[in-house]
Amino acid sequence: MPVINRIAAFEADMTGWRRHLHAHPELGFECHKTANFIADRLRNFGVDEIHEGIATSGIVALIRGRAPGPTIGLRADMDALPMQERSGVDHASRAVGRMHACGHDGHSTMLLGAARYLSETRNFSGSVALIFQPAEEDGGGGGRMVEEGIMDRFDITQVYALHNAPGLPEGTFRTVPGPLMAAVDTLHVHIRGVGGHAATPHVTRDPIPAVIGIVSAIQTIGTRNADPLDDLVISVTQIHTGSAENVVPETAYINGTVRTFDPAVQDLVEERLRAIVAGQAAAYGVEAELIYERWYPATVNNPEKAAFAADVARTISGEVLWDDGKEMGAEDFSFMLNARPGAFLFLGQGATAPVHHPEYDFNDSIAPVGASFFARLVETAQPLKTGQEES
Repeated sequence: MPVINRIAAFEADMTGWRRHLHAHPELGFECHKTANFIADRLRNFGVDEIHEGIATSGIVALIRGRAPGPTIGLRADMDALPMQERSGVDHASRAVGRMHACGHDGHSTMLLGAARYLSETRNFSGSVALIFQPAEEDGGGGGRMVEEGIMDRFDITQVYALHNAPGLPEGTFRTVPGPLMAAVDTLHVHIRGVGGHAATPHVTRDPIPAVIGIVSAIQTIGTRNADPLDDLVISVTQIHTGSAENVVPETAYINGTVRTFDPAVQDLVEERLRAIVAGQAAAYGVEAELIYERWYPATVNNPEKAAFAADVARTISGEVLWDDGKEMGAEDFSFMLNARPGAFLFLGQGATAPVHHPEYDFNDSIAPVGASFFARLVETAQPLKTGQEES
């Protein structure tokens, strides 16, 4: 792979940064120690500006090129997951119940590597905005950073991000010119009946039949209400009720996730859920409340920017899976793509444990590949004109 020589020269440093971050994971918006570590590196690199505390612990750092021009945004997420690590590596998480199981430590490291190179060389016009974002896993930190005005405040005109991909050959990029990842919504159903002795169910209002009816009816939304050609997944993932074999419970709870690409399909799902919950509650004589939360929108690449990013990726690895299909996972970089044109790409890290798995660990060998991609993206998108190289 034609990794930039200068970036290859500090691969060992990048491995050290990444493993430090891996050993000290933080959750959600509370990525303060992670942000401090990143900001210290950025200061050492000599970036021009560092703006901290955005969306609680996020950072936007600016590097100015050698000539006037627009600002390109590069984003990396920083947060970890609330799960126990079982990787067995020397740099495993030192925090009980927290681990970098999605590779955000690697994403931050790749952007740090690009920052170091771009700060040294500055072979581009305009500026680059390095966006280090908290709360991708839960909380929508990308949306918060947009709401707090980073796109306008830093005059960002286009924005890009990478995500590691276990199972994809090491160093291979993948992206699509349009919808890439689904919107994600969450459903909560709270049911209240009248509890009592299981030997006298006629004097109770049992919430369990209502649970069974609601969950069964939910399955008909995709098979009987939505167009079969629509992209739709509804998964009920939690049911909680009851405490003993001889007690009819008073309450029950249903939780699930909805994945779509089309806002009209989102509207259909919510409408049908409300009708189903109300109808089943009436049928079984219980009270039921649906809380439907719309979270991350669909991640939709700008076709021109995705094609441009794929061309840059080919100069780094030669291997790009183009227009390889969308998936039902979700990503809050979608908020940034809704605010500015850009693209989201996957970078293969080989045959490793999957993300969100307790044995997962980021593959350090792909960090220089990702850093080189970010650097070349800036230099290609905002090149110096003839005569500006010496300025």
